[in-house]
Amino acid sequence: MRRALMLGGGVALALSASAYFAFADDAPKDNQGYTTPKTVVIDLGNEIPSMAGWQLRLRVLNIAPGGHIGLHSHKDRPAVVYFHQGTDVITNEDGTSKTFYPGETTAEGVNTVHWHKNAGNDAVVIYTADLVKAPAK
Repeated sequence: MRRALMLGGGVALALSASAYFAFADDAPKDNQGYTTPKTVVIDLGNEIPSMAGWQLRLRVLNIAPGGHIGLHSHKDRPAVVYFHQGTDVITNEDGTSKTFYPGETTAEGVNTVHWHKNAGNDAVVIYTADLVKAPAK
């Protein structure tokens, strides 16, 4: 009996691991219906010497109905987000998801790996501020 339980537990673990990897394979890697109409950047090294090499960036992101922002990582790019318009479903690398509506906010730490999908009939409009490494000159 104990061996059967161990075998069953091993099968369950293997199935859940395969579901996890299947999700990562199924998540879109591209962007569709996504634009960034406005961006403003400030070089933080000019403002705070210890932040040399980093920028503070504010962007407006639009996702058209039916569109998405593909799977991406926030490694080295923490962000805060304000949802201004539309219905945005954010799905994490582990398959969990949350739906965001106008007026809601979230934080995306450096361990965040996820993708966005416009689940409504209106464009999703997001304001996001993030810290990014300054591009090489």
